[in-house]
Amino acid sequence: MAARYALYYAPEPGSALETFGRRWLGCESATREAAPRLEEITRAPRHYGFHGTLKAPFRLADGHSLEALQRAITAFAATRAGFELPPLRLATLGRFLALVSSGPCEPLASLAADCVTAFDSFRKPPSADELARRRANGLTERQNQLLIRWGYPYVLDEFRFHLTLTGSLDDEREREAVRRTLAPLVTPLCEEPVAVQSICLFEQADGTAPFRIARRYAFGG
Repeated sequence: MAARYALYYAPEPGSALETFGRRWLGCESATREAAPRLEEITRAPRHYGFHGTLKAPFRLADGHSLEALQRAITAFAATRAGFELPPLRLATLGRFLALVSSGPCEPLASLAADCVTAFDSFRKPPSADELARRRANGLTERQNQLLIRWGYPYVLDEFRFHLTLTGSLDDEREREAVRRTLAPLVTPLCEEPVAVQSICLFEQADGTAPFRIARRYAFGG
C-alpha cells in the first residue's frame, strides 16, 4: 500500500517530555515483571509515535508529490510563531490514558485547524472501507460531517489535543492501576507550560510499518 503521512506535534528532541515518551512507549521504565504487559498496553500508541495529532494520517492525492508537500510545510512553518501550551495533565479519555492540556490554548487550536485546511489538497479521500472503520467507533452527526469533508472526525470544533499513552484498557481496575503507575512519572512534566516550536511530518512506509518522524519543521523558518 502507498505510504501515509501525518502532521503531528512531537516534543522537542532532548526535552523531558520527549525523553519520557520514548522511555514509556519503549517500555524502558517498566520493571522486569511488568514489561510484557506494558509492551502490549503501549503497542497501539507506539505504532503511531508519541505525538499530538494536527492533521491525521493520509495518502497523497493523485498528482501530488512528497517533495511538493514538504515545500508546502516549509512555507507554512515559516509563517508560524512558537507558543506555550498550558501545563499538561494525565487524563482518561474513554478507555485509554493520555496527556492533555490543562486549559484552552487558542494558538494550538488555530495551528491544528490551519494544518487541517491548508494541506487538504494533498489528501487522497479515504476509501469506503476506511470511512466504515471510522464510523464503527460511533460518531456524532457533526463528527460524520467532518469525516466526509476533511477525512477525519476530530478536527476544528471537535479537536481535542492529546498525547496517547496507552491502548484501550477495557478493565477499569487495570486502567486505574496503569494510571497510578503513570502518575508519578508524568507529575514533573505537568508543572510547566510546554513550548511548541515546530511541527513534524510523520511517515508510514506501508500499512504495517510504524510511523516515524520524516522531518521536523521549525517555526519562523
